[in-house]
Amino acid sequence: MAIDVTVLRVFTDSDGNFGNPLGVVDASQVNPADRQRVATELGYSETIFVGLPKSGTSTAVAHIFTPAAELPFAGHPTVGASWWLKQRGTPVNTLQVPGGVVQVEYQSQPDGEFTVIRARSEWAPDFSIYDLNSIDEVLDADPGDYSDDVEHYVWAWIDKGEGSIRSRMFASHLGIPEDEATGAAAVRITDYLSRDLAITQGKGSQIRTFWNPEGWVKVAGRVVDDGVRQIG
Repeated sequence: MAIDVTVLRVFTDSDGNFGNPLGVVDASQVNPADRQRVATELGYSETIFVGLPKSGTSTAVAHIFTPAAELPFAGHPTVGASWWLKQRGTPVNTLQVPGGVVQVEYQSQPDGEFTVIRARSEWAPDFSIYDLNSIDEVLDADPGDYSDDVEHYVWAWIDKGEGSIRSRMFASHLGIPEDEATGAAAVRITDYLSRDLAITQGKGSQIRTFWNPEGWVKVAGRVVDDGVRQIG
């Protein structure tokens, strides 16, 4: 039976450009044992399998897979799935993933509609963070130089006073040579710097974060629907 996969781009700019592709699948379409195979076949940095909310509830259960492994938590899939649930008429207040219960908000701003998730910093992987001296160093970084079994995050200030940074993320061991926009890394760098941030990652994706000293970070982004893809 064909599986319908909604393809989203998460963390676009205000014109709907850039963003990280995401596969969203109704979990009832796929046997749990087949989720990794489907995610590998799709080839997106992450695919999320969402159990639709039961009638009268405002929470959903989800599982996240890279092409190589299941993740307990990730940012761009939880933002994207929360947006997808709202579009289908079942908005949620929380999204339950193996890492914890992600809180969800939907916000209208002058520069777009934002989906916001709230997560604990310790849910994110323990990224190796590289504080580089310039944006040019970030842009010149070679993913091949960051190929061991950890996630790598390189960044530099665009404007320290404004809290804006330029970044890239590499995770070859997860089947992700370079990720276009990484919500979990945004959580980590926000906690690392202990301040709100405006992050430009990859080719131009946009992530906003909001820091809380108690270990919570909000991650906000815009989402665009690129249609439905079917796989066997």
